[in-house]
Amino acid sequence: MIASLRGTVLDIQLDHVVLECAGVGYKVLATPNTLGSLQRGEEAFVMTTLVVKEDSMTLFGFTSPEDRDMFHVLQTVSGLGPKLALAALSVMGAGELAQAISGEDAARLQKIPGVGKRMAQRLVLELKDKVAAFSAELGADSVPAPTATGPVVDDVVEALIGLGFTDKAARPVVEAVAAEQPDVATPVVLRAALSQLGAKK
Repeated sequence: MIASLRGTVLDIQLDHVVLECAGVGYKVLATPNTLGSLQRGEEAFVMTTLVVKEDSMTLFGFTSPEDRDMFHVLQTVSGLGPKLALAALSVMGAGELAQAISGEDAARLQKIPGVGKRMAQRLVLELKDKVAAFSAELGADSVPAPTATGPVVDDVVEALIGLGFTDKAARPVVEAVAAEQPDVATPVVLRAALSQLGAKK
């Protein structure tokens, strides 16, 4: 099990970061919030989880131990895999998810791409007692995000489609966010768009 990585940030994309550790580059999938806290060329430390399947080995990275723990807890729900767990943490942090689950707020949970009424009810039923240990404090970025360069709308829309949104629904929101915040990092645009799209569901 690869529990953590410390190394130089070689590249940051919409859904992953590449960290070079002792000459080896590791591709680590992460949330927009985590990616927005990293900067190319600088040293970074991320806590990781290695998910092994028959045809792949995938690293997921987190800057918050609560988010990593919630990532594991979410996957104890039947039918909820690592991709959906990461999508949930892309929309809400561990504290917000814990609040929604303990408060039986199924409508709020349905703001997560891929979570319908049944899955939201299952989250509440199966996790209500398991999330009590999580802090209710809502996280915030403590490190300035790197500035995005070039057009980012198409990349962010593509990422949102991968999370389950349609181009028709995602593109206007992304264009509006990019117009309001032209100098912020691409992951930050993605997180802002996710937040707005979730509120419309």
